[in-house]
Amino acid sequence: MISNWLSAALARRNIHYGWVMVGVTFFTALVSAGTVGAPGVFIVPLQHEFGWTTAEISSALSIRFILFGLMAPFAAALLNRYGVRNVTLSALLIVASALVTSLAMTKVWQLMLLWGVVIGIGTGMTALVLGATIAARWFAARRGLVVGILTASVATGQLVFLPLLASITERLGWRIALVLICVMLAVAASAVLLLMRDRPSDVGLRPFGDEGTQPLPAPPANNAPIMAAALGTLRDASKQRVFWILFATFFICGASTNGLVQVHLIPMCLDFGIPQVQAASLLAAMGVFDFFGTIMSGWLSDRYDNRYLLFWYYGLRGLSLLFLPFTDFSFYGLSLFAMFYGLDWIATVPPTVRLTAQRFGPERANLVFGWIFAGHQLGAATAAFGAGLSRTLLATYLPAFFVAGALCVVAALIVLAISRPPKPVAA
Repeated sequence: MISNWLSAALARRNIHYGWVMVGVTFFTALVSAGTVGAPGVFIVPLQHEFGWTTAEISSALSIRFILFGLMAPFAAALLNRYGVRNVTLSALLIVASALVTSLAMTKVWQLMLLWGVVIGIGTGMTALVLGATIAARWFAARRGLVVGILTASVATGQLVFLPLLASITERLGWRIALVLICVMLAVAASAVLLLMRDRPSDVGLRPFGDEGTQPLPAPPANNAPIMAAALGTLRDASKQRVFWILFATFFICGASTNGLVQVHLIPMCLDFGIPQVQAASLLAAMGVFDFFGTIMSGWLSDRYDNRYLLFWYYGLRGLSLLFLPFTDFSFYGLSLFAMFYGLDWIATVPPTVRLTAQRFGPERANLVFGWIFAGHQLGAATAAFGAGLSRTLLATYLPAFFVAGALCVVAALIVLAISRPPKPVAA
């Protein structure tokens, strides 16, 4: 296989194959991020073509967010049972099939089925647990940095895709933009097929940073049923207070990012007379800042108390959301918002993953984080529907932004209720 040849070639240059895994996973997550973020560009064109209301379109996106999140713990079990490459390929195929079929949709129920149910399941089969799994399996050192890099792919997906999709949609229509996404999904699937492997032992390696001299361990048997593995983890984790704190703060994280800004910022900017391409460029600018902010967050999470990092991230995000309605949507005001909000868009992920691994152990970290991420997407679904309902009933998105900002301040405070980890007892 090409992966064995490449691993040997890189080893001669003292480069670990784990970094190839990071590259492939980064590209796959980047394309998936473009797929998840694209509906924010398509809301207005769909309204004009089919006469659907913002609340109807937001309902479909809410379904997607819910399934995207609820799939996460089962995705972790699927990854453990059937392998990273097989599950990732299946997820890309499901998403691409739904997008191709949606080119011919004409009814709102078709939107809910394809963009809500099918894409929600497909994207949820990997979600952020894929990056957490790669970091845990392939890296004994630099895990926080790797999680930061892979999480930053969400920001990079916006940076690369949204302005391009907005420009194509404006000139050629939303269907042509959708075709571009399908082509990129096919490229990502090819990279996964050729280069992705399940474990370091598949290419005769140890995890990066593992200098052990013992024989390579055999992959653990994963014969437990998917439902039993996922639900058993939830039963055990739910007995600890730290799980519910992380679940609640990640609920607020989703409500203040994916479900609100990613979905509704572009149509809200249109309400204030800002063209769609310019509004998409604003999201791309946030992506630039978040790319660096999230990688820096991964670096910081390896070195500092993750509780205090989360306190500052949620607090600053809340203040930026409360500030947005007072910018008058001027160039200067929006630029300031893009910088402060963008720096910690998803910078909360590396500290949350590390806290999860510290409190629940590396073996179950991806399963527990899957349930915490489910809370993230439930929050996103709530905000996606709530903001759309606000626009339909009140003719403005602003109340949703005020509520999200206030919730972030609450998250900043409750994260401090997490106790310090117990110090190891000296022998």
